[in-house]
Amino acid sequence: MTQKYFQVDRINVCYGDIQVLWDTEFYVDKGEIIAIVGSNGAGKSTIVKTCAGLIGIKSGSIYYNGAELAGKTSRQFIDLGVILVPEGRQLFPNMTVYENLEIGASSKEAKAKKKETVEKIFEWFPILKERKNQQAGTLSGGEQQMVAFSRGMMGLPKLLMMDEPSLGLAPNIVDNIFLITKKIAKEEGISIVLVEQDVRKALRIANRAYVLENGVVRITGTASELLSNAEVKKAYLGF
Repeated sequence: MTQKYFQVDRINVCYGDIQVLWDTEFYVDKGEIIAIVGSNGAGKSTIVKTCAGLIGIKSGSIYYNGAELAGKTSRQFIDLGVILVPEGRQLFPNMTVYENLEIGASSKEAKAKKKETVEKIFEWFPILKERKNQQAGTLSGGEQQMVAFSRGMMGLPKLLMMDEPSLGLAPNIVDNIFLITKKIAKEEGISIVLVEQDVRKALRIANRAYVLENGVVRITGTASELLSNAEVKKAYLGF
């Protein structure tokens, strides 16, 4: 296979003696949205944490623009523009919205463009502009997810990974975040890896998808193919 923009090549990942991912592979083209779906405990979060440099691999490779990333630090991943929006938001609750956003602009390039990026974020989410001086811990769950997404965008990602962004949120909030996700992929060429429990929503936004079961990619195809796949429909779509 010709090397892709971002490519995970047969990675094996363990927690101690317990193997979690088995010869896992996928790729993302520039400006493409892929979804990684599956049941709880399938290994979805482990994939994106590994692809953010937070977990080391036992074997395999991770390529970005042709360069090997496996073995690099999470700081190096961030500086290259490979950024994770973690599950559960993980904001600093006693810091303001603006201070949380500032933390995302940690690379040299991101710091230089901080003001411009903040203005763009406030256009996407006017409520965050209104509440920029409010402590993040006092926001609603939906507003906190907006901050978490925006903090990721402050790092000027080339590849943005989103881990369970819809968890516990009202559908209209999720729809808004996904709308902006599609916009940045199309208009800015940012590649997106979406790990999502809501399989139907994930497949509606993604170009392609991978179904993960017990640490192994079992099914892959375009989003429309998976939406009409009998096995996927029965296991994840409820019909």
